[in-house]
Amino acid sequence: MAPKALHGYYRYTDINFEWHQVIPDPAEKSALKAFLAPDCLTTPDNPLRDPAMDGIELSIGMLKNGESRLLFSSAQIEYIRYWLHAMGLTKALLPLPHSSYLLTQSSFESISPVIYREGSQLRNAQKDIQKNNKKLKGTDVSLITIRKQFEYVRACFAAKTGTWIAIDFEGWELDHTVITEFGYSQLTWIDGEPCVEGGHSVPEKNAQYYNGVYSPNNRNNYEFGETRWIPMQQFKQEIRDLISNAAAKGPLFLVFHDKSGDIKWLKMIDAPISSLSETLPEAMPESGMYALDTALMYNALVGTSNGEKCKLERMCALLGVSETHYYHNAGNDAHCTLAALRSMASGPPIDAQREQRWPGQTETAAGNKVAVKFKDSESEESDDDPGTWPMAQPLSAN
Repeated sequence: MAPKALHGYYRYTDINFEWHQVIPDPAEKSALKAFLAPDCLTTPDNPLRDPAMDGIELSIGMLKNGESRLLFSSAQIEYIRYWLHAMGLTKALLPLPHSSYLLTQSSFESISPVIYREGSQLRNAQKDIQKNNKKLKGTDVSLITIRKQFEYVRACFAAKTGTWIAIDFEGWELDHTVITEFGYSQLTWIDGEPCVEGGHSVPEKNAQYYNGVYSPNNRNNYEFGETRWIPMQQFKQEIRDLISNAAAKGPLFLVFHDKSGDIKWLKMIDAPISSLSETLPEAMPESGMYALDTALMYNALVGTSNGEKCKLERMCALLGVSETHYYHNAGNDAHCTLAALRSMASGPPIDAQREQRWPGQTETAAGNKVAVKFKDSESEESDDDPGTWPMAQPLSAN
């Protein structure tokens, strides 16, 4: 029996600078080098380019120390060998790179996809990765941890499967055991396309409890559908059914902004979350229930490791996904939490995404070399006037 093929990854630098060195025939060596040139890899005629993505998909692997590597998959390397031979550019299949260059999934904390559409992007990618790896030297362990989680989420979201439900509760400001609202925003995938639905409900039993002193009262300002006023028992059962039905269909990601309070409320109504894991998978699982926190994802993106959580409305404004006039409505907050998750999870890898959103604002950050140094108009002092916060730079799709 033939040995089972080992699949893994090769460093981009090894493939570009080392592989051709072992090929004795000058013409074949030139053919390989030409194929691997950034402008060739990203041309529409390159067989590795994905027309649906309008670019070539490589991978970013994050090592256990938080540093990143740009990667080819072993399947891509095999394809290059066969394509060059089929085109008559090599007399026989080129030898594979030495096995010492092959890296397996276990070599990395996470592996997530990245799309390159132009040669200039690919040429700059390796330089940017090396620069950011140098910045990470001596970075706080807690920041390394949430940066890894950010890439876990990107990897899972790229699979375009599972159910993703953002959940938010509002409680009475004078007694946090009294639930006044529930909102959710749910994303599923149909033929690779996202399908989003949501809802907002109020337990009739607690209708007499209004906020407005310490927290805004926006219970009647749901902007993405109709608010439903229902009996308390029905209110609880519908939330339980929402979670159990989604979990029965495959992996379920429950998305929160600052998850501790909402998880306590889910437990209060006996929601079926006993299997909820706060440890995220490295790749898309086939089942299970996982808690995601956009507050932690945002902290990873902007390089904050001090444990402070950014307010939902400020985070959304700085990410460019502020889609409501009325925060502190559970339905609106759930909608915006999912929008923020999608914006970060569908964007480029963490360091490239940070630079795209806040160009040139990392270099000047003191101490923490991967932290964004916000401008005065983006600071916490602007919280009373969200309209003064500049929107983030639009993300490119790489």
